[in-house]
Amino acid sequence: MPFSLIGLLVVGATGSKSGDKEPVTAQDTSVRVSYPTLHKTIEVDGLEIFYREAGPKDAPRILLLHGFPTSSHMFRNLIPQLSDRFHVVAPDYPGFGNSSMPTVDEFSYTFDHLATVMEKFTRKVGLQSYSLYLMDYGAPVGFRLAVSHPERVESLIIQNGNAYEEGLRDFWKPFRAYWKEHTPENAKALKGFLNLAATKWQYTHGVRDAESISPDNWLVDQYLLDRTGNNDIQLQLFDSYGSNPPLYPKWQAYLREHQPPTLIVWGKNDHIFPAEGAYPYQRDLTNVEFYLLDTGHFALEEDGEVIAGHIRRFFDTRMVDHR
Repeated sequence: MPFSLIGLLVVGATGSKSGDKEPVTAQDTSVRVSYPTLHKTIEVDGLEIFYREAGPKDAPRILLLHGFPTSSHMFRNLIPQLSDRFHVVAPDYPGFGNSSMPTVDEFSYTFDHLATVMEKFTRKVGLQSYSLYLMDYGAPVGFRLAVSHPERVESLIIQNGNAYEEGLRDFWKPFRAYWKEHTPENAKALKGFLNLAATKWQYTHGVRDAESISPDNWLVDQYLLDRTGNNDIQLQLFDSYGSNPPLYPKWQAYLREHQPPTLIVWGKNDHIFPAEGAYPYQRDLTNVEFYLLDTGHFALEEDGEVIAGHIRRFFDTRMVDHR
């Protein structure tokens, strides 16, 4: 088993509870064991669900739930940064990444259905308890899992994953119009979010340095979006997203009642899920660590090392009395 010596790790975060800029320094002089990321598939309800997995089986488990329009590919760098001390599992939802892509006539693409498939997935791969990393679409999928089985959720890591009306701002106006009325005009407006320019914008808007973001991100995502029938899948999920805001009070009640230790690491320049959606978590949670990062929607692309450092410290501090 190869080893690498990790010396002084210095990372920068923008924000804390006050939202002010402050440097964050972590020192880790331990020897870390390098675990390879494995690329697997497993059958769930007749579907081939692809997932990435790494880390020791007896380590704390983190279930990484991806957003739109990407897949577990968004976690490709975070996984090796955590796998020396965590058992990390990142699945692709049906219709995303390398998982099966049945047509809309063969599979109902709703967030209820995605959550059902993911719940069965966790049981099949032996995740009886886990921490949840929730990002974008991962939030409505993950909160459904948490509400259904709160005893399984050990903590939450929330990165630009919304659960409050405050987080649905101007970006969501065309979506609200489509939820209200399924006209061709309203559908056309949403299809504009499925082209290459829109996909690239999700990765580059709000970042400090667009040249630091690999174009592989939007090229990989767009290749998958452009598969025959995938636009219909995404439009059905755009519509199903309207089922989430009515559930926000239920998700917030879960937070207040069960008080999972929670780490907020939020790209504050995100136009899709702005910082207004991050702050309300502090109303409902008592054991919460809060960071706003000076980056955009896909915060892992620019601040992946920062986020990994926060996760490691979170488990060393906030989780020590909870386990």
